[in-house]
Amino acid sequence: MKENYIEIENLTKTYKIGEESFNALSGINLQIKQGEFVVILGPSGAGKSTLLNILGGMDSATSGKIIVGGEEITSYNDKELTKYRASSVGFIFQFYNILPSLTVLENVNLIKDVTKTVKDAPEAIKKVGLEKHMNKFPSELSGGEQQRVSIARAIMKNPKILLCDEPTGALDSKTGAEILKILKKEADEDTTVIIVTHNSLIADVADRVIRIKNGKVESNVLNEKPKKIDEVSW
Repeated sequence: MKENYIEIENLTKTYKIGEESFNALSGINLQIKQGEFVVILGPSGAGKSTLLNILGGMDSATSGKIIVGGEEITSYNDKELTKYRASSVGFIFQFYNILPSLTVLENVNLIKDVTKTVKDAPEAIKKVGLEKHMNKFPSELSGGEQQRVSIARAIMKNPKILLCDEPTGALDSKTGAEILKILKKEADEDTTVIIVTHNSLIADVADRVIRIKNGKVESNVLNEKPKKIDEVSW
């Protein structure tokens, strides 16, 4: 049995808008094991992306703790958070955030500006099945291929955690399933993969399904028999 890799304790996030306060997170408690393929579901405004941003070191908590690999990241200063983001976390978003003026290889190699402890770029590109497109520009690629570029860039630095915010949201169902296969393979290789999504079908293939509503954990269920991605009717 693997130990918990991520522990979240009484996490809150309050935003002030003028004189009003809005609680995006209201006491989140979670434990996630290393190498789990986790899906976080919930309606818009539930707090899913806020949780992902704090876990990724892109936003700060109002109170509570996040412990990752034994380190309390919620106590980190800006320099420590920058190092954490650079070395431990890969980010994948709904929109691919790749530069149109750079080739696939050049886009993936950008990660070298962030951290030096990286895989070989061609190796990462091959891992997502784009080795024949290495010298193409984004305009020559489909949406699914562009998302693969962003995944190659994220996995090139060997992250311990992959944080994915609606990674299939802009894709058709068949292409989305192919992207999920790549992400699932990363989890099989012991990377903790956390996907925030509105698509409840993705829950069928997850190891753990967390539902968030009104800034609170509504349910946290371990999936004893996750389906294979090809078994789901997308």
